[in-house]
Amino acid sequence: MNKDLGSIVNGKIIDENTGNYFFQYQGITYQLPKSLVQKGKLGGQCEAFIYLDQKNHPKATQIYPSARQNRYGWAEVTEVRPELGCFVSIGLPDKDMVVSLDDLPGEKNLWPKSGDRLLVKLIVDKKDRQWAVPADQEVFQDLTTKIRGNKKRWMNQIKEVTVYATKLMGTYAITEDYYQAFIHPSEREVEPRLGQKVKGRVIGIGQNGNLNLSLKPRSFEAISEDAQMLLVLMDRQVDGCLPFNDKSDPKAIRQALGISKAQFKRALGHLLKQKQVIQTEKGIQRVN
Repeated sequence: MNKDLGSIVNGKIIDENTGNYFFQYQGITYQLPKSLVQKGKLGGQCEAFIYLDQKNHPKATQIYPSARQNRYGWAEVTEVRPELGCFVSIGLPDKDMVVSLDDLPGEKNLWPKSGDRLLVKLIVDKKDRQWAVPADQEVFQDLTTKIRGNKKRWMNQIKEVTVYATKLMGTYAITEDYYQAFIHPSEREVEPRLGQKVKGRVIGIGQNGNLNLSLKPRSFEAISEDAQMLLVLMDRQVDGCLPFNDKSDPKAIRQALGISKAQFKRALGHLLKQKQVIQTEKGIQRVN
């Protein structure tokens, strides 16, 4: 077992050709592309990150990846394989690391997708296979900052977060500036997947100093598709008006708008309640 794979080691450059140095560490020689060398010369000692590439060839680089053994870093998901897990890029030119399905949620609909990101470190098993392992909740507890001081200033702020844990009690996430966030199941319509970025509204601060987020729109922001359609149609009119109100003929409403009078009245009622329109004898008008 090569326990040092996935880490930075100090070795010696023993040979070279046109494009590569050959870096030796503990009796194993690693190809070190000259394009990836920042410090080093033939016969000299230097540090390099060592790994096995996609074809299991020993490689070295001085352009260090985001994640290593005993060091967590963000990695982008590049591919998902249901029978294996997912592949993530840690910044190596010729090797993506695998996150085992054992380290992913039991429900595959909560697995990350290409473009999502995970905080991972590297491990090596007895067969010299390199794996990326996602950070657990304890790691994120150590990384994140607790909310202190004036908590009211956080209320209703919109925060973009990355999901790092999906649990029965709710979704755990981290903000770009490393505050921890929690989304209760009642505050989401669809459960976010691991590694997904979502935007949520701060609705409170937990006892442990975490942000409580909601992914649902505020009640006055949530309008039906029919109401949205009426707003769009009014916006297209020069005077912002539509020649329909709650006394209009049902057939005329159906012919012009493609919805029933009952649907029209529900949508209109919603818009009137939100004071986005006014109703006149001639129809309805957008309120700017």
